[in-house]
Amino acid sequence: MTSLARIAATAALLLSGSATACPAADSSDGRVVEIENPLASSQPLVGYLRQPRDAGPSPAAFLLHGCNGGWRRLDERWGPRIVSWGYVTLTVDRFGPSGLTSTCTSGPPASTVFDAYRALSFLLQQPFVDPDRVVVIGFSQGGLLALSSVERGAIERTSKEKFRAAVAFYPPCLGLKDSMTVPTLILVGELDDWTPANECRNLAAGRDDYGISRQAGLGVPIELAVYPGAYHGFDVPSLATPQQFLGHRLEFNEAARDQSVDALRKFLYATIGKEKLP
Repeated sequence: MTSLARIAATAALLLSGSATACPAADSSDGRVVEIENPLASSQPLVGYLRQPRDAGPSPAAFLLHGCNGGWRRLDERWGPRIVSWGYVTLTVDRFGPSGLTSTCTSGPPASTVFDAYRALSFLLQQPFVDPDRVVVIGFSQGGLLALSSVERGAIERTSKEKFRAAVAFYPPCLGLKDSMTVPTLILVGELDDWTPANECRNLAAGRDDYGISRQAGLGVPIELAVYPGAYHGFDVPSLATPQQFLGHRLEFNEAARDQSVDALRKFLYATIGKEKLP
């Protein structure tokens, strides 16, 4: 995985552009939107936007896909579910505008590490979004970007707008050096051999990559859920038949998926809450 510090330093030079809404296509459930005007950015973002039926400003969740793309499949898995809880969702294509298809062997490109904040700027301009209640949710490499967006460091400090909370599904936890600035939830499988649970345990416990504790009392505590018997991609039904990818096992786990749904719903309610839980 590319050094996050080096990525952040390079990315600081690349951050530019403004967020403007421009619908590109519509469906009964949501619509594809241009997050940035192509005339204002050399690599404009697009995404899939869903809104709840409730009137008035709603809290919102921004979804980041993993290293192999699949932003529309990610939206199909999680967008309707999260919207049914009363939240706006925006699932962003990090690769298409840049001509990328995969970053699984290279780490996240410097040009994408600020994508969460680029999308946040777009959401904050929408009258149907509550600007004080936006969370970033990432999966695998997208989980790393979600965590780095709220980690006390260069990316978070240089961004004027702020997220209220962050969620990371099976993220690479190795290499994150500082504390979190907002409530954070990490969900990972005990048997994950790509993004090991123990590395996330160290992060949540305030230990660095070598098991040495960081300074106590700094930052916001990390909530960690580790699911027994679960591998990388435990929320992806198309992995019901396990697959090997770059030497790692990918496998759907219905029990872990269902538990993660419950954990995510409760975490969103506690941090940017919309609906009343039973």
